[in-house]
Amino acid sequence: MFDLDRWQEIYSTLRKNKLRTIMTAFGVFWGIFMLVVMLGAGRGIENGVTSGMGDFATNSAFMWTQTTTIPWKGFPKGRRFTFTNEDIKALRDNVPEIDMLAPRIQRGEVQVMYGLSTGTYQVQGDYPDFNAIDPVEILKGRFINEIDINSSRKVAVVGKRVIADLFEPDEEPVGKYIRIQGVYFQVIGVFASKHTGGWGENQEQCITLPFTSLQKVFNIGNRVYFFAMTSKPRVSVSQTIEKAKVLMLARHSCSPDDKEAIGSDDVEEQFKKIGRLFSGIAALVWLVGAGTLLAGIIGISNIMLVVVKERTREIGIQRAIGARPRTIISAIMLEAVVLTAIAGYFGLVCGVGIVELVDHLFPPSPDNMFAHPEVHFGTAMYALGILVISGAIAGSIPAYRAIKVKPIEALRYE
Repeated sequence: MFDLDRWQEIYSTLRKNKLRTIMTAFGVFWGIFMLVVMLGAGRGIENGVTSGMGDFATNSAFMWTQTTTIPWKGFPKGRRFTFTNEDIKALRDNVPEIDMLAPRIQRGEVQVMYGLSTGTYQVQGDYPDFNAIDPVEILKGRFINEIDINSSRKVAVVGKRVIADLFEPDEEPVGKYIRIQGVYFQVIGVFASKHTGGWGENQEQCITLPFTSLQKVFNIGNRVYFFAMTSKPRVSVSQTIEKAKVLMLARHSCSPDDKEAIGSDDVEEQFKKIGRLFSGIAALVWLVGAGTLLAGIIGISNIMLVVVKERTREIGIQRAIGARPRTIISAIMLEAVVLTAIAGYFGLVCGVGIVELVDHLFPPSPDNMFAHPEVHFGTAMYALGILVISGAIAGSIPAYRAIKVKPIEALRYE
């Protein structure tokens, strides 16, 4: 039931000591304000780092050949070797943990022409699965498909920066032919990178051809530069890449103990490291924020002890005329909760406001490692809930101390 007298009493008590109330509330306000701002900043750093990775498959890995370091089967150390087309089938047949497998070859910087326009760009040959491992945004047309691979079609998917260099602004590139080192390829798609910074800029200056077309047209032969692969669900990428390495070492007459002959990059492990880093940052933010909040809560408790001491005689009178201990306890706790909740609410609103203002004033850019600071609504409500509960606990200590005073002693108190 709503008790108007109790709320008027709380208002009167807080208003009577304005400076004390303001200073006490400021401790709570500052605690939740700093917690919200730090959470938003941590989220902004995380968004900035992860946005640069685009939609990269987190369960992926890369594998390439290096120089052997151990003599084996009559071959000296220091031998160079390359993956081949036959390795594609061998990996698919002998490593069941592999989900998607995408070999890639690269031609390096080559001259590309369209009409009178010319430029030098990197040309690469891919399978369709590569766009599932490191996806690009198709702005027009489509990506390479299996028919392109099987028929060795002379088609190309071109980065938007290449299109901007070679084509007129209002010209439709899809369906037109570009000349790559004297060989004509039809443009079937235009893509934009999902990565930011230099990674994204470099990717958008590439031209992707069907893997088989690049091999045949430019006489690369039976070579594969490197493999990109993903693991099946619930299979560790490290386990998959290790099994693939063992198979490749055996196929290319390398020592099974030669750890340097084949290089690899476990993307899953990199994402785990980043996840652990930001989990640590979040834990540190909560630790610092909780410490600041605790200081504010202790301030609330101390002030309520002062309030109880000032109202000792009043509490004695209430006890003498039959007030229940529960009534006195609830009144003191409610006063602490009200002060905590009001200060916490304004701290929360101001903190969220600062985070939104920073997001508005500093939009993300390709070279910025800070993007879209934010605080989830659930997290903010969780913090406010903890604050209110803490306020109730802070008020309970002086409240229980108040009811321990005997009415006759309280009435004598001056």
